[in-house]
Amino acid sequence: QVQLAESGGGLVQAGGSLRLSCAASARTFSRYAMGWFRQAPGKEREFVAAISTSGVSTRYAESVKGRFTISRDNAKNTVYLQMKSLNPEDTAVYYCAATPRTYSILTMTYEYDYWGQGTQVTVSS
Repeated sequence: QVQLAESGGGLVQAGGSLRLSCAASARTFSRYAMGWFRQAPGKEREFVAAISTSGVSTRYAESVKGRFTISRDNAKNTVYLQMKSLNPEDTAVYYCAATPRTYSILTMTYEYDYWGQGTQVTVSS
């Protein structure tokens, strides 16, 4: 079992930055690939970014590429999402997720077994 807790969300003006954190409870955190997803009102949950167990490999949705950076610190059992140049279309609840499937960088929600409760990010224009 892995318990995940996101933090760092909030209200920011367009063009601003935020860093989300996701703390994991598992002692075997380094064995899980991690991902960030988001869900805007009335929309399906969508992939944002993912990172391999070692942190060497990453993958991003086209909509955030060049603006968001995913990273992890296995010593702290934490994954991060640094977000820059935010725009109102980034407004959503952001979720971190963990998967024991490490053969590839996964982007589908059903491929992740563990989810946090989410943190709200609101970008004002």
